[in-house]
Amino acid sequence: MGSYHGPKARVMRRFGEVLMPRPKYARILEKRSYPPGDHGKEKQFRSGRRSDYGMQLTEKQKVAFIYNVREGQLRRYFMKARQMPGNTGANLIVLLERRLDNLVYRAGFAATIWAARQLVTHGHILVDGKRLNIPSYLTRPGETLSIVEKMRKNAHVVEALESNAYAPQYLTIDTNTASATFTRIPERGEIQIPVEESLVVEFYNRLA
Repeated sequence: MGSYHGPKARVMRRFGEVLMPRPKYARILEKRSYPPGDHGKEKQFRSGRRSDYGMQLTEKQKVAFIYNVREGQLRRYFMKARQMPGNTGANLIVLLERRLDNLVYRAGFAATIWAARQLVTHGHILVDGKRLNIPSYLTRPGETLSIVEKMRKNAHVVEALESNAYAPQYLTIDTNTASATFTRIPERGEIQIPVEESLVVEFYNRLA
């Protein structure tokens, strides 16, 4: 799975998990937790017998979905994570977490990672006061993200800021100025995503 543009709830039903912390998705999965399609319930029954490869593939697809990255991008992040000191899986997740579009989403400037990517690519995000339209930019500690002034009263931005219930400890957010400072590199345990990154590492090591 690459960067995904289709119905988000459909994908999450396939995974059987809420991968985006929005109430409407949780309600959808409560109504129908099995995968979409005529054979969804049968697939759910069979899922208990998945191979190691199947589990590894699923975790890789979940990571790609959560961070809205394509397969080629994810593989490059893995290669970079493997060259860094420490745990490769944790390094991978931390690298993805530092992406500009992801931190725009975490800061509550956008309701979803897809909307955050649009804000960035359309030139509505400043980094230390300078316009930056590269979603994959790896944000550095001490840098401040902000929304350009003309977009601060945009209805979608206002709604996202008002409904943001989760502010990670590595971001200092000022809703009055629609800005957020990336204070430090996060620890893996602080990044709240339902992923077993060790299986992602196993997936890529299998291909090496």
